[in-house]
Amino acid sequence: MVDVARLAGVSHQTVSRVLNGHPNVREQTRLRVRAAMEELGYRPNAAARALVTGRSQLIGVVAQNSTLYGPSSLLAAFELAASAAGFAVSVRRVRELDRSSIEAALEQHRNQRVAGIVAIAPTASANEALATVSAGVPLVTIDGDPERGAPLVTVDQEAGAYAATKHLLDAGHATVWHVSGPADWFDADGRVRGWRRALDEAGAEVPPLAAADWSAAAGYRAGQMLARMPEVTAVFAANDHLALGILRALSERGRSVPDDVSVVGFDDVPEAEFFIPPLTTIRPDFDAVAAETLGLLLAQLSGTQAAPVQRTLVPELVERRSVAPPQR
Repeated sequence: MVDVARLAGVSHQTVSRVLNGHPNVREQTRLRVRAAMEELGYRPNAAARALVTGRSQLIGVVAQNSTLYGPSSLLAAFELAASAAGFAVSVRRVRELDRSSIEAALEQHRNQRVAGIVAIAPTASANEALATVSAGVPLVTIDGDPERGAPLVTVDQEAGAYAATKHLLDAGHATVWHVSGPADWFDADGRVRGWRRALDEAGAEVPPLAAADWSAAAGYRAGQMLARMPEVTAVFAANDHLALGILRALSERGRSVPDDVSVVGFDDVPEAEFFIPPLTTIRPDFDAVAAETLGLLLAQLSGTQAAPVQRTLVPELVERRSVAPPQR
């Protein structure tokens, strides 16, 4: 820093202010300091800065060790957003989202002197754990429980499910069957609520819920049951992998999609447009979730966030060819 200051003709305090993005530096001075840094090949020592400031340019993420499309996409989107803002990301994957696992992951992040922590916590057990442990640094939760009153960013699962179900009802179907995700997931619970609300508002019969997990195999098993029921003409699957299994089961029973049964999924996985037929689905904006999460975290770091803020983002319906009016 002394070398940079000497070359730029400023004090080392001015160099420090430039590095920290301090607003009280003239633009001409800032450019001169940056040019001197470039000429000398200067790079800030992250470890030294963390020791001095007590905070690094590192964000810790706690996530379940899962390959599910939603959580994986959220993590990838957040890593890109953090990198663009000049932060590195350290991910602690836990086998179970329980208190002991989350507490251990938080402790590991604290030992790294992270600037803040993001927890991808889509299950009830994860939120119970987060409610009873202290992060000790700024913390934002993705897909958590809005009732907890903590900083949170989430997709409006209920609105997405409502849109999916209403789309099927508007196509002329008398009712819509639902193959749901695991009961302890907030995503699955919100999608069940949206499905029921759309049916209730339309005065349609609410069929029995077909509970499943998030896998194509579970969708296939549920689809085998639904394929044997001639009264089933429309199905809303809680995610696209479930929908994929349902499509295969219907095909094996000779029931055409969408001529005999219409199907809508959720997530808009990259393969959805290549299903047979291409799948109508609900698309969450994972990039927007990541940007909002980073924004809430940076607001805590800067001290501009006085009270916990929650952001809810509404997903969009993507229409393809898996929905048609029922045959009369």
